[in-house]
Amino acid sequence: MENNKDVVDADGLQTSLRTPEMKRILASSFIGSAIEVYDFLLYATASSIVFAQLYFADLGPGLALFASFTTLAVGYLSRPLGGLIFGHFGDRVGRKKSLVVAMVMMGTVTVLIGLMPPTATIGMIAPTLLLILRIIQGLAVGGEWGGAALMALEHAPKNRRGLAAAFANAGGPFGAMLATLALSLAATLTGSGFVTWGWRIPFLFSAALIVIGLVIRLKVSETPAFQKLEAESDRRKMPVVTVFAKYKKQMLIGTLAAMTLYVTQGLTTVWGVSVAVAAGEDQPTVLNWKALGALTTFVVTLIVARLSDRLGRKRTLIAAHLIAAVCALPIVMLIVSGNIGGFAMAILLGNGLVQGLLAGPIAAYISELFTADVRYSGASFAYQLASALGAGLSPMIASALMLVPASGPYLIAAFWALCAVLGLIAVVTSRPANDLGDQPREAEAADDRRHGAEVASRPASAAASNRLAPARRAVTRRTAI
Repeated sequence: MENNKDVVDADGLQTSLRTPEMKRILASSFIGSAIEVYDFLLYATASSIVFAQLYFADLGPGLALFASFTTLAVGYLSRPLGGLIFGHFGDRVGRKKSLVVAMVMMGTVTVLIGLMPPTATIGMIAPTLLLILRIIQGLAVGGEWGGAALMALEHAPKNRRGLAAAFANAGGPFGAMLATLALSLAATLTGSGFVTWGWRIPFLFSAALIVIGLVIRLKVSETPAFQKLEAESDRRKMPVVTVFAKYKKQMLIGTLAAMTLYVTQGLTTVWGVSVAVAAGEDQPTVLNWKALGALTTFVVTLIVARLSDRLGRKRTLIAAHLIAAVCALPIVMLIVSGNIGGFAMAILLGNGLVQGLLAGPIAAYISELFTADVRYSGASFAYQLASALGAGLSPMIASALMLVPASGPYLIAAFWALCAVLGLIAVVTSRPANDLGDQPREAEAADDRRHGAEVASRPASAAASNRLAPARRAVTRRTAI
């Protein structure tokens, strides 16, 4: 039997997702994204159930939760800047180098958050430092996604880009599940001590995860697309300037296409968790359901990513946005139902199904909007701006809308559905960059249409040729005479 050795095609791409090199690349993208999201969403979950009591207790329950969500939003808002910074250097000096720096930065900050004393001990320095560390977290995670997706996409066979790039997105729900289970386990084991010190254990555990991630990441090679660009480094000194000058439309389309994904995440896993906890539900039970939702997201993401290689990115994203718009109101009503069964259904339907449908094709879709010389910068900024506007602001928007008597849940659902409609319009009006081309099945369909047109024209051509045959024979006879 032939060994499954590293094989590349004429463009330097792996010929299969099963070669040893491609397996390392996919593992690096998956685990790197999982660790970054683990670190980032530890904060998101802790902001829902812990930080308001430790760092903003003097503000009262309602304002304390709002202040806690504000620091959460600041981290999301710094992600587009991180996408630009790391994207610029990823397009300039390499995807791999930028990813290593982002991982080290993220791990260091997460450990420092786990060591942060409460406001009662060091005063207002605590929430101030917490805010600064959260901003740095946002910068780091802003640089991770684009690089992880491109490492997979730019190495992968052309007909497997959707599935390959989705490993970066699939790492997200796995990291979210790990973060949720870590907090749930800490809450169970430490009991009443969870709020004072138990929550810190998962943050400190990040140090071990970063070491594992770096060992894997340092073994992968730079992408073929970037290697081809290295010879032109003197002529592309400012990719971030180029992307804003020539790719504004693509960045807008990418942002709108990804926003519903993050609105779904923010409303179900952050605002929804806070509603369940405020209703008196058991914290470990809430977190366990959230973890199950993340596991569902993981499975759905990979299935839909594979479908996007067969059916096309646009078709799968159009269907996903339509489903999100239809499901918005039922999910919101389940969240505010006031019982754990409603919350569980909302998490499985929203965080699991809807978010997975949107996450599956989105990494390859956004990356394919940009050419290789600005792909890290453009894809990272568009995706991270969507995360800032979607997940960063949606919990605050939902909290504010719930203050409207009687109609709060309906307004939240309308906001969610509006985001889905805007994303749908963006996807319908988009087209991929020329250097990657459209999805294989769409290209095949175009070839089939051209072939069909040629076949259809043949009978007419043959008939015309038959009609002209007598005239040709007559001319031939006269010439012979």
